[in-house]
Amino acid sequence: MPDSSTTSDTQTFRPEARAPRGFADKRARDLRAERAILEAVSAVYERHGFEALDTGAFEYADALGKFLPDSDRPNEGVFALQDDDDQWMALRYDLTAPLARFAAQNWETLAKPFRRYAYGPVWRNEKPGPGRFREFIQCDADTVGSARPEADAEIIAMAVAGLEAAGLPCGSAVLRINNRKLLNGLLTAAGVETGGQKLAVLRAVDKLDRLGVEGVRLLLGEGRLDESGAFTKGAGLVGKAVDAVVDFVQAGAGGRAATLANLANVIGGSAEGDEGLRELSLIDAALTSLGVADDQAMFEPSIVRGLEYYTGAVFEAELLLSTTDEKGGKVSFGSIGGGGRYDDLVARFTGQQTPATGFSFGVSRLAAALRAAGREPGGTARGPVVIINFDQAHMGEYFAVAGELRNAGIAAEVYLGTSGMRPQMKYADRRMAPAAIMLGGDEIAAGTVTIKDLDLGRELAAGVADNAAWKAERPGQQTLPRGELVAAVRKIIAGGQ
Repeated sequence: MPDSSTTSDTQTFRPEARAPRGFADKRARDLRAERAILEAVSAVYERHGFEALDTGAFEYADALGKFLPDSDRPNEGVFALQDDDDQWMALRYDLTAPLARFAAQNWETLAKPFRRYAYGPVWRNEKPGPGRFREFIQCDADTVGSARPEADAEIIAMAVAGLEAAGLPCGSAVLRINNRKLLNGLLTAAGVETGGQKLAVLRAVDKLDRLGVEGVRLLLGEGRLDESGAFTKGAGLVGKAVDAVVDFVQAGAGGRAATLANLANVIGGSAEGDEGLRELSLIDAALTSLGVADDQAMFEPSIVRGLEYYTGAVFEAELLLSTTDEKGGKVSFGSIGGGGRYDDLVARFTGQQTPATGFSFGVSRLAAALRAAGREPGGTARGPVVIINFDQAHMGEYFAVAGELRNAGIAAEVYLGTSGMRPQMKYADRRMAPAAIMLGGDEIAAGTVTIKDLDLGRELAAGVADNAAWKAERPGQQTLPRGELVAAVRKIIAGGQ
């Protein structure tokens, strides 16, 4: 009898097949959707004169300047490792910090302003959750080196055009715009000078959508007790200061010109506030010239974003489409992108303020939003034409057919499993193949080929009744001369699109 301990000790270790939390496996549907969005948006950005830039996945940790703790190992918020020269490197957590480093490093050789767009994966060492990943794809467009408000306007107009090109029809998303200088000027006029109190006011304003005007009023004052009994300390404003901020966040009047007029009455002539109004007025004029309507890009005083990051104009893209989950329940995506002016980022490297403005959106999030709205990015899944494998002796003929289709620009594959015909047809259907090609001994001898229209079969099985005349002309299975193969398959593919 064998020694049980020896048997146990020599057992092969088999790891559990599992993906790390916060990292998603993406199949063809997801990759096709992301590719379609990126190709469409990139074309828009390039038409606006922005050049593509791809920086490395890693940056030196001290160049990132965010998420980094006061510790010897900077691996909170970012994924970091130590290089062989003892310098800490971290996977980029966004595409803007690498841009700031690149601009500072190459400033003398760049055509200025420097206009670039970029896309690629970013990584965040944060607790994952529903819809919150540690790795995801971002797409950015930025102008570095122009302080003109028209640079902000062009980014906004480009974001509007990019989202529409990605699959959001006109009217299904809106860019909401504000300027941090407006509220800063208002608070200065109200006597709010400490940074902590200003941040508390900004956080209160940022909760307008969730808490409403009265909830914001409480947070501007002493504080608010929520339904759970938890108390949130307020900003400590009193009297007219609270009223002024509330009037400010309610100044949005739909049209950009009307909102500007309301804001001018509320701001009250502070120098910084007037500067913010001037910048918004120039943004409005540029957007009007660019053909961006009020319902595509509007001024919204309650938009805050990046409490300690943005220095001027800020903007946020909000999805307006009705969206549902896979079970038909309503789901809210809200913000699908945003950006603004950040004039201090490059200065971290150079010591000199360099104006910059940009817009960013999460590609996977936008793809999910489009899908939830019934607008599959990249179109319906299309698999390859599948050539049924009847006989090993005819394998050369099967590959010849596959080559002929591929040379004609049609995706095709020869079935290389060991199953019979029925499982092969099931395989082709599961691959969403538009057609299956059957080439037996009789067809080879006669110089013919049999084609089964799988797209038509799926439509008939689903009870689709539109285009009845077209479908009546499409035989489910046909045998044709070999020379007519490509034309027949193209007709099937065109009919299923």
